[in-house]
Amino acid sequence: MSLDKLAVIFVIIILPISVILSSYTTEQVEALRVQSMYDTKLYAATYDAVKSFQLNTFNEDTSDLANSRIRLVKASANAFLTSLASNFNMHGYTQGELQNYVPALVFTMYDGYYIYSKYTNTLDIDYPADATKITYGKNDIISGVKPFIYYSSRYKRGPNDDFVITYTLDNYITIQGMIDGNPVNDSGYLVSGVEDINVSAHTLTYHGFPIGPETLKEYVGDTLYEYHKINGRKYYYDDSKDRWFYMQNGAKRYTPQRFKTGEDNSAFNYYYQAKLFTDRVQRRYGLGNLTVRDHCIDAKNNPDVFSDSNMGTIFNFSSNNIEAPDSSFNVHRAAVIRYTIEKNLSIAIANYNNFFNGSANSNNFQMPKLKEDEWAKIYNNISVISFMQGMPIGGFKTYNGCVVMPNNKNAEVVAETSIYLATGDNGGNSMGTYYSPLDNDIDGLGYTGVYNIDLERKYFYDDSSESVQGDYYYPKFYLADYGSVVTSSNITADVDSIYEYFTKTTSPGNSKSEIASAYFTALGRERFSTYNVHKIAEVELERDYE
Repeated sequence: MSLDKLAVIFVIIILPISVILSSYTTEQVEALRVQSMYDTKLYAATYDAVKSFQLNTFNEDTSDLANSRIRLVKASANAFLTSLASNFNMHGYTQGELQNYVPALVFTMYDGYYIYSKYTNTLDIDYPADATKITYGKNDIISGVKPFIYYSSRYKRGPNDDFVITYTLDNYITIQGMIDGNPVNDSGYLVSGVEDINVSAHTLTYHGFPIGPETLKEYVGDTLYEYHKINGRKYYYDDSKDRWFYMQNGAKRYTPQRFKTGEDNSAFNYYYQAKLFTDRVQRRYGLGNLTVRDHCIDAKNNPDVFSDSNMGTIFNFSSNNIEAPDSSFNVHRAAVIRYTIEKNLSIAIANYNNFFNGSANSNNFQMPKLKEDEWAKIYNNISVISFMQGMPIGGFKTYNGCVVMPNNKNAEVVAETSIYLATGDNGGNSMGTYYSPLDNDIDGLGYTGVYNIDLERKYFYDDSSESVQGDYYYPKFYLADYGSVVTSSNITADVDSIYEYFTKTTSPGNSKSEIASAYFTALGRERFSTYNVHKIAEVELERDYE
């Protein structure tokens, strides 16, 4: 066969193949471009959901109350869907159509989480005919926030012990059930290293660092007030009227309650009461020998399938630090949180498939596999987990995206990273500066621990002025250090946690011991004064009442 004929045959065979491969490659590149674009849009919508929650909690006093939390979650979910619709509007998707590709949203809170997904309405109610409202009848499939789910686990050992422990995003736990045949309903923080307790002076040491009274002051509008923070609410002392007030929706609300002026002992109370609770857990309830084999995952007493049987006891009080990130307590706490979220989220997504089974919009929604660094965000802070699946992106592919967005500025969780160290004048003569506790240059005296949400702008309506409109103010009068907070270029790297940094690298009495004391004082103060449904503020803070 001549060379010309071979060339013709080659062209006939290769040309179609090359055209097909070129078309396939173009489709795959376009699919990757669209996938990257959808990732960006999903990330932006999730960010908007987090910011919605933050802004609502910053500017209203009732945001710490449990009965208002679901309202904030609903507003955050609506912000997500609205943002998603806005981002995808140019692609021809409406908000209703986009919801069919969002099988679930997860809002992790301090002691549990909400799932926003579709469910069957079971209420047998005759809704009034109102064209301005969306109404649903019984057995209608609707989207909404499902009931709150706690990070809880059941434990059973022997015939007399059957109880439930509810975990949180820090070292606070609640124990409910029967231990040694006696009913138990107790809660508190677990701590190690509390010594040298002086109850009358309200002083103690925490891992050798002194903790004691402090005087708290911050701005409301242009005026600096002394305050106490009690179960999530700040009470300010107006010395011109010799009365105390709190802020609600930007306005002052005076109260007949009276508090002692001067020292605030919240930090001492945190460590002291945590020490007492830890002793009860260890000695009265005997949980020092509780193992993962005592853990049951369901009502049929099936053994724990997700924990490592070689981990030993859950509450290992013999170790130096039960609060350390790698302690057996925190490892098990994280496993419980992960299991409860995965289990209920898988059920929600499976139910979502049932709702759309056989419809034109049906997709095979699946529980995505989150990365370990994403789970690390969930274990220690409030987060929003968003999913979007089934959208066609070309190249015979569908989009499957997931975003985990931590909310590191909120009124529910005081994480180790929630505390900054500030220096300078907070009285209006000059602007102070706040730093990360890991800053390489901070050393010596004069630092105060500051909660990060107290550095956020708040709204104030001064009803005593002639002006109708209100104004914004900053409770703490500090600016962020550029290298420490803004760029993080001047902080110590390779630190697993700030807690480990101080307890392992800073010894009592050295140049940074004052900084460690300021940090742990602020951490204890804010954790003690954060809202908790189990706290009885009037009993715990009886010392503050006149």
